[in-house]
Amino acid sequence: MSIESVRNYFLTNGLEDPVFELESSGATVELAAKTLGIDSQYIAKTLAFKLKDRDILVVTRGDAKIDNKKYKHHFNLKAKMLNHDEVLEVTGHPVGGVCPFGLKNKLDIYLDISIKDFEHVYPAAGAHNVALKITPSDIEKLTKALWIDVCQV
Repeated sequence: MSIESVRNYFLTNGLEDPVFELESSGATVELAAKTLGIDSQYIAKTLAFKLKDRDILVVTRGDAKIDNKKYKHHFNLKAKMLNHDEVLEVTGHPVGGVCPFGLKNKLDIYLDISIKDFEHVYPAAGAHNVALKITPSDIEKLTKALWIDVCQV
């Protein structure tokens, strides 16, 4: 279901289906990078956080970490990630397959500037064994995401 929701997201937006299967698991940044034969920085990991009044997604480069000071400065509270069950319930995607497309619920999406200058990135596509290739600017346009600086590389 989750993979289909990602595929349908692109098709309903008048785009070709960009989802492709991985030869082995892409459940972690390291596994996805190894499977694709690329550096981990080009994996676009999508992290789910809980704010006081809503849940959000932050898309960042694979080798980046959330900088708690930057996060708190931007959102005015400490970073609190959703647990595995909450991620599936909120996004409709399992951990290891979360992406900003084909979401179960409407969520605000933020793109960390760590991916802004990459030609392409590779987010998961609704499951741990599928991905897609996309430009950061296309993620921004399709999801109406906002650029923020909350990571350290």
